[in-house]
Amino acid sequence: MEYIKIIVAALVSFAALFILTKIMGNRQMSQVSMFDYVSSIAIGSIAGEMAVMSTDSILKPLAAMVVLTILTLIVSYSTCKSILIRRFFEGHIVLLYLNGQIYEKNLLSAKMDIDELLSACRVNGYFDLEEVYAVYLETNGQISVIPRSMNRPVTPSDLKLETIQDQPLPNVIMDGNIMLDILKPTGKSVQWVECQLKDQDVTDIKEVILGTYDKNSDKLNIYLKYHKKYKVDIFE
Repeated sequence: MEYIKIIVAALVSFAALFILTKIMGNRQMSQVSMFDYVSSIAIGSIAGEMAVMSTDSILKPLAAMVVLTILTLIVSYSTCKSILIRRFFEGHIVLLYLNGQIYEKNLLSAKMDIDELLSACRVNGYFDLEEVYAVYLETNGQISVIPRSMNRPVTPSDLKLETIQDQPLPNVIMDGNIMLDILKPTGKSVQWVECQLKDQDVTDIKEVILGTYDKNSDKLNIYLKYHKKYKVDIFE
């Protein structure tokens, strides 16, 4: 009977955690503020305790999870409406480097050292600090690097070139299935997809892991499944 209670508690914990997470919204970890991160850990810890039945009641930890979720939603809504509240919970952007000057006090307040600063520049593709104009620590913990104008990549506008705006390609085939709801807005039919497969010598659609429609070339880009494990050993 005790194991049945644990199984039920684990299922309830999983369901509650999933529902509350969906309510709070799904953002990438790099986009989560410090408050969101802390509240997520707290909710996860309560869910873990509920799953192993560390308390006699399921309702008490469930209520605590709901309260934390409501508080998180209130704070998230408030930060969207008020700059002052946003600055209080999310903090300010920190200037770490500007035009040849490293701000060591700002590095100290950001809990960073010079090695981390140089590493962030290298990750962004700049191995010489003289190529960098400014470095900022964003409120989500990410490092933004602004290169000097002479060291930034050349853009078509610099060369006064006219370009065609790229558009995301619709995924009309995924895991061997034709995605009818995605295919319909493209103006193409299932028969057209089948003809494209035939023209590219694909006899079994189940062997297609991804198929994208390129409007510019009016062609279906097909990516086949590879059933063997491929090991890259050039870095070992």
